Amino acid sequence: MATSSLALLLGTIMVIIMVMLKVNIAEAKAKLSEYVASVARGETVVICSRNAPLAELRAISQPGKHPRPVGLAKGQFRVPPRFFQPLPDEVVASFRGEKP
Repeated sequence: MATSSLALLLGTIMVIIMVMLKVNIAEAKAKLSEYVASVARGETVVICSRNAPLAELRAISQPGKHPRPVGLAKGQFRVPPRFFQPLPDEVVASFRGEKP
């Protein structure tokens, strides 16, 4: 069991290493659209200056495509009655950019 876990871990590390590109700034400028396409495929691009890593270009996580159900926090809090009362005049004036 431990051997298979170790093999899986090593395989995962190898995949992570294999999908990381290192490029210098001039090359990143010249081939930006190619590197963005690589990132869209799941790769990571490390941008270097004089072989020292400066920045990482990677895909951002996409939000879930399923709408969240309404009422997830039902019963967990209560809106106080004062929430529905009108705001004080000085607060309303501040929202309008006026001085009270």
